[in-house]
Amino acid sequence: MTHTPDDLGAVLSRIADALERLAPTRAATADFDAADAFVWHAEDKRLEPVPRVNKVDMELLKGIDRTRDQLMDNTLRFARGLPANNALLWGARGMGKSSLVKASHAAVNADMGREGKRPIKLVEIHREDIETLPALMSLMRASQYRFVVFCDDLSFDADDTSYKSLKAVLEGGIEGRPENVIFYATSNRRHLLPRDMMENERSTAINPGEAVEEKVSLSDRFGLWLGFHKCSQDEYLAMVEGYVAHFGVPVDAETLRREALEWSTTRGARSGRTAWQYVQDVAGRLGVSLSEPPAAPR
Repeated sequence: MTHTPDDLGAVLSRIADALERLAPTRAATADFDAADAFVWHAEDKRLEPVPRVNKVDMELLKGIDRTRDQLMDNTLRFARGLPANNALLWGARGMGKSSLVKASHAAVNADMGREGKRPIKLVEIHREDIETLPALMSLMRASQYRFVVFCDDLSFDADDTSYKSLKAVLEGGIEGRPENVIFYATSNRRHLLPRDMMENERSTAINPGEAVEEKVSLSDRFGLWLGFHKCSQDEYLAMVEGYVAHFGVPVDAETLRREALEWSTTRGARSGRTAWQYVQDVAGRLGVSLSEPPAAPR
């Protein structure tokens, strides 16, 4: 069967298209001047600028004074080029873990501005994209800026091996973590792996101690561990009062206390998130607009 030049051209074009699809996606050159915060898109290896970060003002984060000061101090040292640790913020839901990361970034950049220094950049990577951390690090390594890479709600299942990419980046790889990058993660688990899964690793491994140690040691790569615990009634009420005062919601103290406690009781929880949800409810009933509302604590 004889093929015409047009036929051969069509075949070669299809082959070229197939090879193009198989070729790895090249990482785009990031414009780090575009914003102070970015989201990493692993599928096409690019950083999307975030013009306005959804954050809570630092003064509205109540009941976490010690952890707030520790993370602020660590972040400020890093921004100034001094030694600092990767940080794992773990513990109770709704107590402001991710809110503190974003608030610290904003507060440190305010300090950098007053000192006439470059701002640090906040880069969020999603949990399911952890395996692409090396590509993200390569993109940031040569930059003049300093970066806080942030992963919210980080944890791993028993059959998940992507934690090895994180371990290599944090400490163990040949290149290791770039000097201008620090890694912050939030998690409900202190060891990033549920206890029953670690026990399963111990019972089925040839060398149980080594199998468990490999996964537990991931948490050890974070030099700074910050625990977030359920808040007391007084701390919860202080959160509510802080929001009400900040937004000028006209509600008397006795009504505020009674309704806020009832709200937390019906939800079976006291947390920053619960406090914010109550404030949204009372503001709505009173016809008060919460302009530019902060994100609910997480």
